[in-house]
Amino acid sequence: MQKNNPTITNAWCFYDWANSVYSLVITSTIFPIYYSAVATNPETQSTLVNFLGFELESSVLFSYAVSGAFLIIALLSPFLTAIADYSGRKKLFMQLFCYLGSLSCIGLFFFTRDTFTLSVILFVLASIGFSGSIVFYNAYLPEIATEDQFDKLSARGFSMGYVGSVLLLIFNLAMIQQPEWFGIAADNKSLPPRIAFLTTGLWWFGFAQYSFYHLPSNVYNRKPKGSWILNGFKELQKVWAQVKQLPMLKRFLLAFFFYNMGVQTVMYVATIFGIEELDLEESALILTILIIQLVAIAGAYGFAFLSGKYGNIRALIVAVITWIGICIGAYFIRGEFDFYVLAAIVGSVMGGVQSLSRSTYSKLIPATTIDHASFFSFYDVTEKVSIVLGTLAYGLVAQLTGSMRNSILALIIFFVLGLIFLSMVRWKRAIGAEQDVKVNVAS
Repeated sequence: MQKNNPTITNAWCFYDWANSVYSLVITSTIFPIYYSAVATNPETQSTLVNFLGFELESSVLFSYAVSGAFLIIALLSPFLTAIADYSGRKKLFMQLFCYLGSLSCIGLFFFTRDTFTLSVILFVLASIGFSGSIVFYNAYLPEIATEDQFDKLSARGFSMGYVGSVLLLIFNLAMIQQPEWFGIAADNKSLPPRIAFLTTGLWWFGFAQYSFYHLPSNVYNRKPKGSWILNGFKELQKVWAQVKQLPMLKRFLLAFFFYNMGVQTVMYVATIFGIEELDLEESALILTILIIQLVAIAGAYGFAFLSGKYGNIRALIVAVITWIGICIGAYFIRGEFDFYVLAAIVGSVMGGVQSLSRSTYSKLIPATTIDHASFFSFYDVTEKVSIVLGTLAYGLVAQLTGSMRNSILALIIFFVLGLIFLSMVRWKRAIGAEQDVKVNVAS
């Protein structure tokens, strides 16, 4: 297949446009706010909830739900990607997870106090669908583009995602703030947010069809024989043997594991933090998220430029140091203006660290491999386990100390560890290790 084909690269980026609405509407803005409102007892103002027989704080349950979703996908991902590589059905797996996530979002339209437990389960399924589709989506990058385009294309995908999700969020915010414009009674506070969940699922499902139509189904024309599952295990063993010969790739994964713990945890709990620690109004929280998204567009391209000038690892080191400063600032903020300033700084590094991490890993994968989904499963598992442990640690610290500020401060440890391992990655030696793998695999 010809690489850097504009139709295919545009279709690849367009999946970010399709699925990023989940990250913004469900993960970061409207769902956490609505979830917090539903979980609060209107008579006692208690935020204790009952879930499957356990009574715990709603914010802790939210954190644990995220952890559970990503733990499940971390366990499934290596085997499913190996099967996808062996069978040449990467796009099929991507579609299945996309439909699981988008349909679960549509199901959240029925989220009320009476359906609280079922809705939390749907939220978990939506998270599984989102994260599950991403690993197959990421694996397309080294197949559709040349290495010199990885950073720019990765940044472009994230940027398209930010733009698309902001557009849908603005539409949903208009419905929430001015329901009468849409024929909804002003006193019906529950319906507009639930319509937002519905439109998120429809947007994700609908726009993904463009990507699925143009993305290739079987790039290497694989013709599987025998058991997909058995041969999938063999495929995973083969890729693991190659990974063990790439010391710099392993160091990068270790660095990514720690700094991603902090990055993703901040992104997942920022809204809940604003609600419960700063008592911010919904409008202030939504404005904050919009600031983050818009600044992140420039941030993604800015770090792509930095990586081109100074190298991927140095650019990532700058991003991680900035995140350490963000955690310190979050511990001390007291008011709305401080939250806005911090949000702008978060936006400047959020898109950059995500897009650059993806493209950096793509460059560390051996150029001769055709098992891209399997290779990206190690990246995906690293990412998901780091989210599980990060959100779990955040929830535990908050539960034990009674303050989410202490949880934010604890995240600094993860960023520092990530910084240490990043500094141990030698880019030229990483390329040399790749050549060694070529020789060993060839032999």
